[in-house]
Amino acid sequence: MTAQSTGAAMKSDSHWEGLQPHVNSLNLKAILVVDDDQQLASALQWILADENFLVDVAFDGRAALLKVKAHEYDAVICDLKMPRLRGDEFYLKAKEMRPSLADRFIFITGFATDARIALFLTKHDVKYLVKPFAIQGLINCVKQLLC
Repeated sequence: MTAQSTGAAMKSDSHWEGLQPHVNSLNLKAILVVDDDQQLASALQWILADENFLVDVAFDGRAALLKVKAHEYDAVICDLKMPRLRGDEFYLKAKEMRPSLADRFIFITGFATDARIALFLTKHDVKYLVKPFAIQGLINCVKQLLC
């Protein structure tokens, strides 16, 4: 690169100074999907993106907690049984960090009859779907939650 072309590049870069990026210019709702089943999480990401949601994915509760710390989400879809940090523990820490998320969770679980999980779901009066669930049921639940 010559000195002349470097100067031209610097000139065009300064043209963009002060402009703010419009990452979400359509004002789409942002959803975090948390599930250790990577196939399911990725499938939900595509399905919800097709419904015009911005979708981020985490494959365990610890990774999800870092994402909640760094970003604001309008809703969280979360599995309950996961390694490293279970969904119920993630929920308690996430709502402590971002209280506005407390009523923005939809849990998905294949273990709703497990005593510990049943107690958590009842005690916190949270929305949940039992796996396997109908995709349209999840979409409707998300839309109801965000309207």
